[in-house]
Amino acid sequence: MSDTPRVPEAHRVRDCLEDAIVEGHYRPGERLDPVNLASEFGCSRTPIREALQALARSGLVQIRPKKGTFVTELGIADLTERFEVMAELEGMAARLSARRMERHGLAVLEEALAECETFAEAGDADNYYYANARFHGAVYDACGNDYLRSQTHALKRALQPYRRLQLRVPDRMRRSLGEHRAIADAIARGDAEAAENAARDHVLVQVTEFGQLVRTWKKVTSG
Repeated sequence: MSDTPRVPEAHRVRDCLEDAIVEGHYRPGERLDPVNLASEFGCSRTPIREALQALARSGLVQIRPKKGTFVTELGIADLTERFEVMAELEGMAARLSARRMERHGLAVLEEALAECETFAEAGDADNYYYANARFHGAVYDACGNDYLRSQTHALKRALQPYRRLQLRVPDRMRRSLGEHRAIADAIARGDAEAAENAARDHVLVQVTEFGQLVRTWKKVTSG
């Protein structure tokens, strides 16, 4: 038997819907019909409903009472602004974590980094993303500022489909892993300034990566 844990149905549907929305299979402003989605994904409406609720929490869709669920309209300019804010929040969290992270937090950070390395070597972008999320979560959780932690987690959820898909840019996982190592090393040695700069740059580069994906998709769809 395989040791790979079974992905919950709602989780699988959410990931597939994230891909479909960001890749343009569902247009901004388009209504998502739960009955059609259940047929498309070969499942009951319960995981569809759970997946749509998760996407609503991330901001990718909007649930309008008595009207239905619609794909949120976000342009590249909107995403760039959010990534810029995300970069500053991540930088602040890394700076504070470099001053406050204790031994247990460092162990969690290294464990997540080791998982990232394993999945990067395997070319597994989806599982790399989840290990990546654990890595960033360890930084947020050690910053010692509850308000910053909650705001950073909230914005990360809103950007998670875009952060996940940019990992499919060629060679992105390898470079992302190197960026993670720079953040972790700076935090471990207590270098707050280096940690802040490394974390900020790590997020800002994702704007470029996602822009490259968008340009590629436009060429494919127009061709």
